[in-house]
Amino acid sequence: MVQPGKPQRLAYIDWMRGFACLLMFEVHSYDSWLGGSARDSHFMQWSQLSGTIPAPLFLFLAGVSFALVSDKMRAKGATPNQIARTTILRGAEILGLGLLFRVQEYLLGIPWAPWTDLLRVDILNTIGISIMLMGVVGRLTRSRAANIAVALAAAAGIAFATPFLYTTWRPRWLPWYLESYINGVHIYDSPRPWLFPIFPWAGFAFAGLALGYLSNWLDARAFQLYPDYDYWHTSPNFFLARVAIILVIVFASYVWCRWGLGQVGFSPMIQMGQTSLLVYWVHIEFVYGRFSILTKNGESIPMATLGFLIITGAMVLLSIARTRWTDHRAEILSWFKRNRGSVAEG
Repeated sequence: MVQPGKPQRLAYIDWMRGFACLLMFEVHSYDSWLGGSARDSHFMQWSQLSGTIPAPLFLFLAGVSFALVSDKMRAKGATPNQIARTTILRGAEILGLGLLFRVQEYLLGIPWAPWTDLLRVDILNTIGISIMLMGVVGRLTRSRAANIAVALAAAAGIAFATPFLYTTWRPRWLPWYLESYINGVHIYDSPRPWLFPIFPWAGFAFAGLALGYLSNWLDARAFQLYPDYDYWHTSPNFFLARVAIILVIVFASYVWCRWGLGQVGFSPMIQMGQTSLLVYWVHIEFVYGRFSILTKNGESIPMATLGFLIITGAMVLLSIARTRWTDHRAEILSWFKRNRGSVAEG
């Protein structure tokens, strides 16, 4: 199922990216702007619950997109080396954009932003590294069955190693800016749950439903495997619960776009999904950054909700402008050249 007029894109994939963007706007808006008693309310707690979904969904979709691109290249006769080179370079590009984003946030945050924020591990960094890792795995495996098996093994390994790497197996011998890519320790004495290190986040790019059986078997054992079991941050069960939610979203998105109203008329979700990197990048500055449209930690629920709606609408408009520029760039540039020539002649 593809978008009309755009056979290279799958509508339900773009719809899911757009849905992840919407959840991200909602979580970031209330987190940045709610203040006073509203910040300690049940509304705030429930608004942040959906914050556990966008990052896994983006990573999961990165894995889906990787498979689609690899199969497409393979069907066109690309060699394993060519596929690996293309995908690894794409991952490096995303990683580079993630580092550039940190530079932007640091410069806009001067003078109060610490220089260590330049090396903070954010979601773009992990998406880039995940794509690079999948490129390496794809090069080492020859068949689709082997790809699936290794992906399941990688997801399981990442999920079940995470609690150890956050506690007893912490690579303390690494500089903090490298250890942070393993467990999100950053400059602190323990890993931070609000960062996006490889463990467990990269596991979502490799995840599969079969891991649920392994987790259920492990939970039924009488012995305690982990010295410190933190369900909401490092638990394999929480990892798999989010995978299950993502799979439900994938199914619902596919049905909605195939047989529902997902592609009837204009779809804001699909629109934002086509430019998810851009709207992620821009909305951060207007929610958390110097140009926040509302007072941070100082708004009521109605005002924060209004801000969320404004941000969402603005990002849809920005996405439309971006895709129209891409589709009509040659015409727009030609118009400017003609008018510039007319002014010069006059």
